[in-house]
Amino acid sequence: MIRNIASASRTGLHRRALLRVGAAMTLSVGAGPLAHAQGAYPDKPVRITVSYGPGGAIDVVARILAEHMTNTLGKPVLVDNKPGAGSTIAAEAIARSAPDGYNLLVTGMAHSVILELFPQVTFDPVRSFQPISHLGVMPFVLAIHPSVPATDFASFIAYMKANPNAINCGSAGPGSSADLGQMLLAKRTGIEFVRVPYRSTPAAMNDLVAGRVGFMMDSQNVLVQHVKSGALRALAVSSLERSRLLPDVPTVDELGLNGFEAGSWQAMLAPAGTPRAIVDKVTGSIEAALNDSAIRNRYIELGYQLPRKVGPEALAEFLAAEAAKWGPLAKATGTG
Repeated sequence: MIRNIASASRTGLHRRALLRVGAAMTLSVGAGPLAHAQGAYPDKPVRITVSYGPGGAIDVVARILAEHMTNTLGKPVLVDNKPGAGSTIAAEAIARSAPDGYNLLVTGMAHSVILELFPQVTFDPVRSFQPISHLGVMPFVLAIHPSVPATDFASFIAYMKANPNAINCGSAGPGSSADLGQMLLAKRTGIEFVRVPYRSTPAAMNDLVAGRVGFMMDSQNVLVQHVKSGALRALAVSSLERSRLLPDVPTVDELGLNGFEAGSWQAMLAPAGTPRAIVDKVTGSIEAALNDSAIRNRYIELGYQLPRKVGPEALAEFLAAEAAKWGPLAKATGTG
């Protein structure tokens, strides 16, 4: 078992059906009175709410795309951060917003497991939202502080097994993509450690560099500079292919955990009931950004992978698959 800091009690409520994608899509894109009353969209600034703090993989990709969307939509696209409570603060704010396209959510893996971790939430992660598009994926790096007595992945796992719960592990909180990736690592290897939640990946990374936590498996765009400086030691990457940023670091799959894959994905959602015309316009602005060579080069430079497909239907299918993959693990590990 993994021990946790700041444990919280959990109810035994069963997970509501996250796979009701078809119904949710039908409800969300139907044309209602708002669609007829809507003038030219947008006629004022559009606001993107990010479910995590500044500097993490989800925030960075939101800001990259927002700048390009400002040009294609013709109005400012602003980014706000509402971190906390496993991404539920931001999600609830958008779920309660008017479905007019002016309040959008950029979030990550935690959204697909909200009901397992926070069954008390007042919104439904499927029915309360209209999918817009998958935005990208950021693979993880497993990095340790030099004070941890390990030189490679095998010696790290051996040390952890010999010293259960002796090492702290940081993440952006329960249900974050890094937290779930680390839980998957624990499940596959049998290691035990103390989970330490932070409000953002950079905050956790700062404590890793300072030695207050012993290891993290988190976004390479945040960790790679400290690996290259020698402040941290990279043991593995979590994608099935080696990272362009750290080509000499092996994958977890290569090191014996066949098929191991985890990363921080980013997706955009709108409130349920957003008219299809607005959904299509926002989707078009994202597609234009992702087809822009400057954006693609920026993705490569930072270590992001482009989404395989864009658009509402592709995102709905992706979210359902992620819920099926990570839901059982999230329910087993929980928030406490």
